[in-house]
Amino acid sequence: MVQWATGNVGRPALRALIEHPTLTLVGVYTHTQEKVGTDAGRLCQVPTQTGITATGDIDEIIELGADCVLYTPRIFDIDTVCRVLATGTNIVTTHGIFHHPVSVDEALYARVEAACWSGGASIHSTGHSPGFITETMSIALGSIQRRLDRMMIDEYTDLTHSETPWTLLGMGFGISQAAFEPHLLLQASRAIGPSLRLAADAFGPPLDAIDVHGELATANRDVQVGAAVFRKGTVVAQRITVSGMRRGQPLLQFRSTRYCSTDTDSDWSLRPTGWRISVEGDAPLQVDLRPGDASPQANAASPTYAANRAVNTIPYLCAAPPGIRTAQDLPPIAAALW
Repeated sequence: MVQWATGNVGRPALRALIEHPTLTLVGVYTHTQEKVGTDAGRLCQVPTQTGITATGDIDEIIELGADCVLYTPRIFDIDTVCRVLATGTNIVTTHGIFHHPVSVDEALYARVEAACWSGGASIHSTGHSPGFITETMSIALGSIQRRLDRMMIDEYTDLTHSETPWTLLGMGFGISQAAFEPHLLLQASRAIGPSLRLAADAFGPPLDAIDVHGELATANRDVQVGAAVFRKGTVVAQRITVSGMRRGQPLLQFRSTRYCSTDTDSDWSLRPTGWRISVEGDAPLQVDLRPGDASPQANAASPTYAANRAVNTIPYLCAAPPGIRTAQDLPPIAAALW
């Protein structure tokens, strides 16, 4: 195994690979020059030395001839991905580009498929959101319905205890804003839409369209966030809803709500960090999932969810035939626990 990048998701993934009972880490790729030559254990705060040091040389990684690369960089590089696949190395990635291959640009799809078959390798997009929550959970809950009218997946992210208010400012919090940023809506549609399409395919006819819209809520009073103060009337909550439409009605919906204050001008029901899945059908359900840690640090678990899901998928993908593989192509993912 090779871990590619050591950011928010890459670090817990690297730790999981080092501690895994059946997978063997053979290499680490880093985009940061300062990390080159650093032991893998130190990069993810494992107390023991592994003897494997990070490199910034792609050729060194390819020469390892690894069975699989866990690809978690901030930017998806199609040239690098195709080069790795063509050498026969499988790729599990937390980039959501391949959740629903039919939705991928035709030229891109053909290029990646050609690289896969050239090397006899496969590639799979996974994660926790999208991924586990939009595919595994939705399909499991749909399996006990005979009539599914609508499924709403609500994701809540409580940012009230954030120590990095400048990051929130970059996300559009703490400013006066009348409308949602169009690029954020486009990002949400691209990230979540393909995963909803994959889940819908499991239920029957495909979705007709993906609809996305955003809402903003402002503070009723000044709000202290870390070292900053977000003034009354500025944005302190955002909500994006991605809807998978069938016959003009929403069938599958994903609604992401992020907030740094609960005292807003909205009538939203703001819940702690986690998910609520509401199923409307002949067997209606409501399911709540929350981090086990209810402290302000609960949000820190999110990258670990994505990393663990990706690591647990590796053996299944390595056993799969060449090509772009979805969650529907692979067996149910289980963990090799220790």
